[in-house]
Amino acid sequence: MENTYYISVDTLSSFIKDVLLGVGVSPEDAEVCTDVILASDLRGIESHGIGRLKYYYERIKAGQHQVKTQFEIVRESPTTAVVDGHHGMGMVVAKRSMQLAIEKARQYGMGSVAVRNSTHFGIAGYYSTMATQAGMIGMTVTNARPAVTPTFGVQPMLGTNPIAFGAPSDEPFPFLFDGATPIIQRGKVEVLARAEKPLLEGWIIDQQANYMTDPGQILAEIPKGNASLLPLGGKGESMGGHKGYGLGTMVEVLSASLQQGAFLYGLTGIGTDGKPAPFRIGHFFMAINVENFCTLEDFKKTTGQIMRDLRNSTKAPGQPRIYTAGEKEYENEQRVRREGVPVVPNLQKEIKFLQKELNLTKYDFPF
Repeated sequence: MENTYYISVDTLSSFIKDVLLGVGVSPEDAEVCTDVILASDLRGIESHGIGRLKYYYERIKAGQHQVKTQFEIVRESPTTAVVDGHHGMGMVVAKRSMQLAIEKARQYGMGSVAVRNSTHFGIAGYYSTMATQAGMIGMTVTNARPAVTPTFGVQPMLGTNPIAFGAPSDEPFPFLFDGATPIIQRGKVEVLARAEKPLLEGWIIDQQANYMTDPGQILAEIPKGNASLLPLGGKGESMGGHKGYGLGTMVEVLSASLQQGAFLYGLTGIGTDGKPAPFRIGHFFMAINVENFCTLEDFKKTTGQIMRDLRNSTKAPGQPRIYTAGEKEYENEQRVRREGVPVVPNLQKEIKFLQKELNLTKYDFPF
């Protein structure tokens, strides 16, 4: 996009951390949050990186995110735990939860942690990658504010409810699937709105089940219940929309039922008085110790060969390459570390706003 600037990873990391410190997040927790936010930009997931910083700032100012994170284990067994995040910084709650799941898996073979009363935690794949780095399989899911309609419906009920599954391999990167359960996630709509680009038909519908393509209008109408993201597969059942709907509901169950947390319209972030309130997000983390099944070396070799066989299979006419999950993100990270993070004009405005609000004069951005 014209007038897009590239900010070095080091500069952006420092800026994100300074913004978080400026609103009262502790240095240790700000480090965690910065790492998660930056991981999104490194992997090319623009919807959850620096583009979400103003969003976190506003939620903290509104009292929806608490800057001092309380991590409370309210129920525990050797292989499981239920955590209450007390509306603290979701990245901090999530990282500690996956660390706990990994510790349990290291001792007992498997570990699962269910979380209630948390907040937006960034990209789900970050936490599954924690498990792969520990030589384990990792799974992460989370619910979110209503945006997705059930099959044959028009009311936003489910969140974008991502599923992230990671497995270590003998490749330079793990197998890492990290995807939302609707066709498009809300954050991608925000990215298109900043870029002033329309959506494709077939992604989002209005109350009459007509397709919507204006991202600004969509973002305004989703909170009112007048626009809904369609589940993976789209309208109806003919293209498998019921499967995306079922996956989104599965995530909702894992993110609410085990921890007795909020769900569906309990996650709007609006209180009974119509004012901003905590979102009460729920998460679920699982770590599986590969060594309890086979050697890690053998597991990595088999997983890597699955990936290679898939990539080496017959390509469609005109297609230069087949990818496996996590490969594009790995390559994107190498490129972003060399070239910097792209910042489009509307995102530049958000960065300048935060810079002015917190008097961060030491940053001399070229816009």
